[in-house]
Amino acid sequence: MEAKSPNTIYLKDYKEPAFLVNTIDLNVALDADLTKVKSTLGIMRNPKMPEQKSLVLQGDALTLNEIQLNGTPLTPADYTLSNNELIIKDAPEEFSLMIETQFSPRENTTLNGLYLSGDILCTQCEAEGFRRITYFPDRPDVMSLYTTTIIADKQKYPVLLSNGNLIDSGLLGDGKHWVKWQDPYRKPSYLFALVAGNLGCAEDSFVTRSGRSVALKVYVEPGNEVNCTYALQSLKNAMRWDELRFGRGYDLDTYMIVAVSDFNMGAMENKGLNIFNAKYILANPAIATDQDYEFIEAVIAHEYFHNWTGNRVTCRDWFQLSLKEGLTIFREHEFCADQQSREVERIKNVRKLRLEQFPQDEGPMAHPVRPDSYIEINNFYTVTIYEKGAEVIRMLQTMLGRDTFRQGMDIYFARHDGHAVTIEDFVQAMEAASGRDLTQFRRWYTQAGTPELYVTSNYDSANCRYTLRLEQVCPPTPMQTSKEPFLIPVTVSLFDLMGQPLPLQMSGSLNEATEQIMEMTQSVQEFQFNNITSYPIPSLLRDFSAPVKLRYPYTTQDLLVLMRHDTDSFNRWEAVQTIENRLILQLIDEDKSGAALCLPVWFTDAFAENLSVRNQNLQYLALLLALPSDKDLANEMTIILVEPIFKIHKFVKRELATQLKDQWMAIYKEYNDNKPYQFNAIAVGQRSLKNIALSYLMANPTDEIRQLCLRQFVNADNMTDSLAALVCLSQVDCPERVEALNKFYDKWQNEPLVLDKWFAIQAQSHLPNTLEVVKQLITHPKFNWINPNRVRSVIGVFAMLNDINFHALNGDGYAFLADQIIHLDNLNPQVAARLCEPLTRWRRHIPERQALMKKQLFRIMSTPNLSRDVYEIVSKSSG
Repeated sequence: MEAKSPNTIYLKDYKEPAFLVNTIDLNVALDADLTKVKSTLGIMRNPKMPEQKSLVLQGDALTLNEIQLNGTPLTPADYTLSNNELIIKDAPEEFSLMIETQFSPRENTTLNGLYLSGDILCTQCEAEGFRRITYFPDRPDVMSLYTTTIIADKQKYPVLLSNGNLIDSGLLGDGKHWVKWQDPYRKPSYLFALVAGNLGCAEDSFVTRSGRSVALKVYVEPGNEVNCTYALQSLKNAMRWDELRFGRGYDLDTYMIVAVSDFNMGAMENKGLNIFNAKYILANPAIATDQDYEFIEAVIAHEYFHNWTGNRVTCRDWFQLSLKEGLTIFREHEFCADQQSREVERIKNVRKLRLEQFPQDEGPMAHPVRPDSYIEINNFYTVTIYEKGAEVIRMLQTMLGRDTFRQGMDIYFARHDGHAVTIEDFVQAMEAASGRDLTQFRRWYTQAGTPELYVTSNYDSANCRYTLRLEQVCPPTPMQTSKEPFLIPVTVSLFDLMGQPLPLQMSGSLNEATEQIMEMTQSVQEFQFNNITSYPIPSLLRDFSAPVKLRYPYTTQDLLVLMRHDTDSFNRWEAVQTIENRLILQLIDEDKSGAALCLPVWFTDAFAENLSVRNQNLQYLALLLALPSDKDLANEMTIILVEPIFKIHKFVKRELATQLKDQWMAIYKEYNDNKPYQFNAIAVGQRSLKNIALSYLMANPTDEIRQLCLRQFVNADNMTDSLAALVCLSQVDCPERVEALNKFYDKWQNEPLVLDKWFAIQAQSHLPNTLEVVKQLITHPKFNWINPNRVRSVIGVFAMLNDINFHALNGDGYAFLADQIIHLDNLNPQVAARLCEPLTRWRRHIPERQALMKKQLFRIMSTPNLSRDVYEIVSKSSG
């Protein structure tokens, strides 16, 4: 483990590499207990950095066996070796360096570098895992041509894979075999991949627009080939979409994916050989929910899109991480919107941003989309880099228009194919396409925090003039106490009191469209609209045109008009959410004062009005009918009141369930049609609506309703309906709950991905004994500390998705989480660090909870030999 006060790495200190590695030949003798790697590097001095004479190579948890320079063995006097560096003194201008290392994949529980997942040997090299395989300048701006020879026992590891093209193979006399792979494209070390194991293969093919025939291969544990059909179809859909939307075709003859059980992330885009968490590959209706299918489609597409935004054009340094991740998330979002429902996808994406990224912007780990510094790069694979980074890209498309944005992408690829570049390079391509100066826009990359947009309006009926006054304020964040104004695109429409859209004629413009973009560039700015002949209601920030918090004094009547008539589906949903947020927060205040709780008639009527409208996307309707979650409500509070939120949320849902029981039952019966499972927009919408009706019915669970829920669980022919019923039953202390949980376990105990759901459902239960249940679950024979999916399904779900139990005022939830973080830090620091997040948000809680959470942060900080991963999080959060 690292020292307690590890070094901070700063963007301002970036220097080009002193040496470049043109070629690397790897010879990997694989064994789960002892793997030997012989790497031969073709190195030359970087002519831009002549002053540095020593070659510095990174290494981690390696044993150095031998080192040769131009064929001559080096002695310890010729180099310096430490725990994480190998330094060659007085290196020549150009030379060959051979290094032999050894290590144990079986003992590598970090799941970085080369490690063992079940019986499969596989790699994860992003961000800094390659240094656990061999000594190397392990940084993204060193791009090399890789040739990889793999030697292994043929019976144990019949399939041997690496990047690029298979160019040779053969048998050895001792039961071993070998293969040689060569990647024709230069890549940084983080994109290296190797897999070995007894694997089945599901195959398909794709013909590009240029006529190239691409073999598609998904490798899985034998027997799971039948569960790869949807993944392969999603891959083909993504390949075709990227050709049509961005003109990007695939460039190798084979595209390979390997699914493994033990993986820290969702997937990894290694050139030509993606490695996936199995949960984002395997699917059939019996084991995967509609949401699982959606995730598979999204992750498959994301990793494929990286072939151009991440692989062919990569990052100069890790501070530029959003250059590939934010851009690729944007491309993923656009693809999913085209494949499924654009209105539903937009709402889901914004909800994730608000629930995960906005709180990060408010906390101690707030950082710009391009950070200024980090201690451990793994901690900066964050929602800010990914989701906010994607929203920044979306703003560019909004301002420039889709066609000009595409031209900017074409320029970007043409200029930088095969290079490691910066965010400035990307923005400059957009400037070249549009002719615009985007200097101010760059602040979205350099300034942390979520801007708050305060809007007021004035209607001059005598002159038919309507004025919107906008003021932007971005709160202080760590290391940035003051902010310069952002360039904020605010898309706007106006509606009259009858819900009719009004033509917009801005001062100085002849355009009278019903929707326009106001580009805000100053701290305070006014926009004037002429010839507005009736009192207008503004629809602001349409389609969520910028990642800001909108503050506008809508009346309830305004919101009801937008709910009924807004032509922007996002803002229609937003109006419903705002009405519900306000009501629940008002009821919380009334409950504190001792007033009797009662739902206003107008609210129930408005809710019933949405309930009765079926001539629309049913998935979208299900989103309209879903109340804001506890976390949505918490985001509306300066100080989070955990118990009042839980109590009033439950009250409102129960009242809607009771007062509208007949309507809910009618919806349930209408869409509970027992048709064979299909995954398409219509079928998903029907299941979504049916299951939200069931969740409302179970908010007031009579014997009859509980039995109805149990029947759905027992009779369901698909995991979506089965799990929806089980989730409902898990929140009720009743015999049906016990029966369903036991049946689910008995049926699925040997299906790891399904069993994760069984663990997660119990960890998320609101029943008062859930912490004790969770403590029992981590001692369950099927619990596995090495598997991140299993750890997240219990500990992560409890701490992040079960506020009422995790935040118990006795502090037991906090102590439990701290215990698990300390334990996991010795096994997998990356997973341990991600579990710290709930404790870092102590500032938003009441003083009693603040003290209890800080106590656990200090306890974690005092743990000897704390990893850099966890140290960075808790050290920034505990003060």
